Amino acid sequence: MLALQNLTSPAVLFFLIGAFASLARSDLSIPDQVARLLSIYLMMSIGYRGGLEIAHHGVGAAMIGALVAGICLSFGLPFLAERVLRLLTSLGATDRAAVAGHYGSISAVTFAAVTAATAQVGLQSDGFMVGVAAAMETPAILACLLLAGRRGDAVPVGTMLREVFLNGSVVVLLGSLIVGIAASNATTAQVKPFLVDLFPGFLCLFLLEMGLIAGRGLRDSWRSITPGLLAFAVTMPLIGATLGAGLGHAVGLSVGSTAIFMTLAASASYIAVPAALRIALPQANLAMALTLSIGVTFPFNLLVGIPLYIAVAQRFQ
Repeated sequence: MLALQNLTSPAVLFFLIGAFASLARSDLSIPDQVARLLSIYLMMSIGYRGGLEIAHHGVGAAMIGALVAGICLSFGLPFLAERVLRLLTSLGATDRAAVAGHYGSISAVTFAAVTAATAQVGLQSDGFMVGVAAAMETPAILACLLLAGRRGDAVPVGTMLREVFLNGSVVVLLGSLIVGIAASNATTAQVKPFLVDLFPGFLCLFLLEMGLIAGRGLRDSWRSITPGLLAFAVTMPLIGATLGAGLGHAVGLSVGSTAIFMTLAASASYIAVPAALRIALPQANLAMALTLSIGVTFPFNLLVGIPLYIAVAQRFQ
């Protein structure tokens, strides 16, 4: 029932429309600047609402535990992903490391989708999960470099760290979180129509764009996706979600927050990690990693994963 409800939600349906249009070679497109604006808006809305929740409930043991668990999971997942890739594919060490790094970091849009999905089914989540999502962006990149056998002095560390920590989505997400924490009731009322009420509509428009990108990636690169890579892109989210469920339960997260944490662990980056690896690991085949993360894993999580993670969180809490 939950899966059907998610499949028929407007956000998911717009994603499917975009994917179909791209695969059918429609001329439907969204200008790059508009897509960038939508991305910034989603991060602003998520961060701001998270800040309001933190200001309301304060900092507690659950928040600290979730942050530590998220950082450890983000750093550890690439090592596990690399082992799975060894079993399922014949990729070289550098490409294995690059793909594994994508699957240790998180997808901000998947985070937006699961936030909307939990709210749709009436599950409350903790505002500090925004901070957890931001904290899980970067540890996987360090793990990726270790897997690739790169020493710190062989990498332009300053440039790489700038790409990671000053990545636009991270800056907007954390900045909006701080604004939400500092906001008064009066200022919150002024911006609520824009930053809160319009979120579902903007999410639909952005997922339409994501559908176009996913469909284009599959259409143009499907020959490079072997059965082993396809199996990895579906299996790894389930492994990450399972670990996320255990850690979420261990640190005492609520049902809604556990579902979100599972989804973060199951998602794969297509923004922060590619931006960093372009500099730190230029010889890696980033196109293949992006096709897997956005063309296979993202649709899997959107259509199947999120309802499954929510159901598991409800079942075992």
